[in-house]
Amino acid sequence: MDIGVEQRCLGDVDMQALSDRILAQEPAAWDEQLSRQQTYEVHRDTESIVMLFCDESWPDGEIRREPGWDRLSDVAMPLIDHIINTYYAPGGTLLRAMAAKLKVDGRIRPHRDTLSSFKIGHRIHVPITTSDSVGFTIAGKRYQFAVGKAYELNNQKTHSVMNLGSEDRISFIFDYVPADANPGE
Repeated sequence: MDIGVEQRCLGDVDMQALSDRILAQEPAAWDEQLSRQQTYEVHRDTESIVMLFCDESWPDGEIRREPGWDRLSDVAMPLIDHIINTYYAPGGTLLRAMAAKLKVDGRIRPHRDTLSSFKIGHRIHVPITTSDSVGFTIAGKRYQFAVGKAYELNNQKTHSVMNLGSEDRISFIFDYVPADANPGE
């Protein structure tokens, strides 16, 4: 969604339970759902544990619970609900939710999110792990996102990420469409 700025910090969030759960996942969990990496070239250096995912035909398509739902939802949904209830109008639709890992030396090349759902939905990032060697660039400006905070990104601006650090970068990401922007409601 074009929020009028490149990003906005929503503030501090209690993400410790979610962080602990994500970091405790077995390595195989990161490879069980590869459609993002196979479908979107910009995500080839990523791995994800997907809780919810909607396909490109949304709102006509379905929002599916993926394998990560059973392992993460009990700690992720309270955080998601807190962020939505604090910063947005509740009653909308949660389209996507996942832990996303950008591997060491990985890059998400400059792109804009072009699906129609991205134009009306809020894209929220909650950093789980990061370092000074991870650069998130939006509209040509570099940002450093901090663990313990939530951020909304303007995914309608060109954005990219580089991980030049010695450890993988992990963020929890979700997309929320407010009820007043929901087609068909």
